[in-house]
Amino acid sequence: MRAANGRRAGVLRKGPRTKDLVKRLRPGEIALIRHEDLDSVAAEGLVRAQPSAVLNASPSMTGRYPNGGPRVLVEAGIPLLDLADGAQFEEPVEGREATVDLDAGSVTFPKGEGPAWLAHVFTAPEIEQRTQEARQNLRYRLREFVQNTLDYVSREDHVLVDPMPVPELRTQIAGRHALVVVRGEGYRKDLETIRGYVREVRPALIAVDGGAEALRELGFRPDLIVGDMDSVSDETLKCGAEILVHGYPGREAPGLPRVQNLGVEAQVLEATGTSEDVAMLLAYEKGASLIVAVGTHSTMEDFLDKGRAGMASTFLARLKVGKLLVDAKGVRHLYGRSVSVSQIALLLVVGLLAASVVVLVSPSLQQFLDVARFRLIVFLRSLLGLGL
Repeated sequence: MRAANGRRAGVLRKGPRTKDLVKRLRPGEIALIRHEDLDSVAAEGLVRAQPSAVLNASPSMTGRYPNGGPRVLVEAGIPLLDLADGAQFEEPVEGREATVDLDAGSVTFPKGEGPAWLAHVFTAPEIEQRTQEARQNLRYRLREFVQNTLDYVSREDHVLVDPMPVPELRTQIAGRHALVVVRGEGYRKDLETIRGYVREVRPALIAVDGGAEALRELGFRPDLIVGDMDSVSDETLKCGAEILVHGYPGREAPGLPRVQNLGVEAQVLEATGTSEDVAMLLAYEKGASLIVAVGTHSTMEDFLDKGRAGMASTFLARLKVGKLLVDAKGVRHLYGRSVSVSQIALLLVVGLLAASVVVLVSPSLQQFLDVARFRLIVFLRSLLGLGL
């Protein structure tokens, strides 16, 4: 719950993985996370959970690059505080009542339950200033990022040249559109924008990990789920979709034991790169006529958010599928405007006027309407037990 005088009170819920914590976080509780350079996707998940405040045991903004998470929280009216002592995350505080004092920059507990914690409270102007400073730092990270990308390309150029071996699937992809859904920045708005396209065209729905949850939230069942399976609920894994666990060459597929323990049939797809790259290449190799991407990562900031020092696998994958690839984010920006009520009313008026003109100039059509009107009157009077 929220209290007056710059205070926020509630039960503490903590978790080292923000995307897991939000699944059990309830409105009004206080989230205790350990998330360096809080990204916008994680922050959006926190906003949907509606905590009264968010405490971070790691720096929310290191300045390495302009991460968007702090802005998302503060613009949503959710206070963000960095703890002065990150080791306090390890204390047994799960489920305890706490009060966050925004004026004093402290977290206090009921008497006898431990000393107060000191914390830094983020403000909107500070976040904007630090974001601008971080943008200046990007020029120093660009060389390192590009070099890591080039080093990978020189080792993994077979991704572009050789076909990726893919298992047999029961889902038909050849000749169809394929919608690849990743839970990346803006994925909800992108999916809302193209909801009509999904219902009309009925593309093969390929979800990458948590993208499966996004599809189900909108009432769609994924045909395929590809990834490490670390962001997918048990319920979704059992929804009837084909499961392709992303395995890395020479290593075990980390998500396979979990799927097997649920009694769900799964296949392993061994490939280098990220799971979203593998999903796009899968659609390409299976003969998709068009690949529509939702929430995918394509900028240096996106990859720094994911903790990656380069984007070579994505660069190679997009080179390969480029002529078939459409980014739903672009569609949203071009066609995301809604139609107003006045525009709909004007369209109806114009249509009625056009129909009236046709009736007036066409005696045969007017005669047809007169007959139809007469038959309707006869039917209604007979239905009501009245004579002619």
